[in-house]
Amino acid sequence: MADVNIVLVEPEIPQNTGNIARTCAATGAALHLIEPMGFRVDDRKLKRAGLDYWHLLDITYYSGLDDFFARHPGIDFYLFSTKAPRAYTEVSYPLPVYLFFGKETKGLPEDLLRAHVDRTVRLPMRDGLRSLNLSNTAAVAVYEVFRQHGFAGLRQGSDYLKSSER
Repeated sequence: MADVNIVLVEPEIPQNTGNIARTCAATGAALHLIEPMGFRVDDRKLKRAGLDYWHLLDITYYSGLDDFFARHPGIDFYLFSTKAPRAYTEVSYPLPVYLFFGKETKGLPEDLLRAHVDRTVRLPMRDGLRSLNLSNTAAVAVYEVFRQHGFAGLRQGSDYLKSSER
């Protein structure tokens, strides 16, 4: 089981899911895809965005939210929404943790958000904007969890710029 898990509820745009898959591969986060999706998993746009990393993914598919929660009872999770009352930085994320993101056109289901207001967070942004891109939001969220845990398991530096043998 991965310490950090990204859960995409009914994703619609294959490029976003591909970019998120790439973030998962780079960090070791697991990817959970909840159907229905707006594309097929063999979609070339999806694979193009994360193709070089597809074999590195820990990915699981679910027939719906009920299927997901039946298979993962009692988990710690946070819901990302522009409607959330607090910022994502106001939370101390436990490990393991599941970070939920909704479909690009509507976000997460309203009933899920209302049932878990205490687990709902947002990325601050200027007024008048609908939302940030889904893959950008997921990347910010994943790296916040890793930051809080000292980037455990991730390479943090390189000697490349120090080397005179480039």
